[in-house]
Amino acid sequence: MLVRSLTLATLLAVAGPLFAADSDAPLAKELGKARPLVVIAPSSADPTLRGLNDALKDPATQAAFKERGLVVYSVANMMGKREDKNLEQQTTMALIRELKLGASKGTKVILVGKDGERHVLKDDDTGEKIDPQAILKAVDELPATEKAVTAPEPVAAAVPEPKAKDSKPAKPAKPAAPPKPLED
Repeated sequence: MLVRSLTLATLLAVAGPLFAADSDAPLAKELGKARPLVVIAPSSADPTLRGLNDALKDPATQAAFKERGLVVYSVANMMGKREDKNLEQQTTMALIRELKLGASKGTKVILVGKDGERHVLKDDDTGEKIDPQAILKAVDELPATEKAVTAPEPVAAAVPEPKAKDSKPAKPAKPAAPPKPLED
């Protein structure tokens, strides 16, 4: 009994952090599928954030972002959004932790490639707007290896082949013998 308890405790101690780290990483979910553009601003009235949101109202800019696979994450006042949909507080904090930025006063604009590599486009507190064309140019200048990255495809479960119509139904199986009690 003691051996089983120790084995279970060891298994949980090793596997627990792996499950916790896997569950709330928003950028890891985008890996190979899209290019996250993360804007971290001190407030929702930040000129960089407002300018980007205003630029994304233009259909041509929206189409250019979609064509390049850009997904916009924004964090202002510790409130996160993905494509103008609110994120849970835990997911927002996981996004900030995942970027490993450190403390700063100003606005940060970070482009994360499909391969997970981070490119800082803006890191200052000047209050200047960022041009959407500069973002699109940065995406176009990414290395060719990053553009070739694709998401791993999920493995499909094996599907049993249907039986022929002429086959006879199988005999029912014998019931299994009851298990023997374990001895310690």
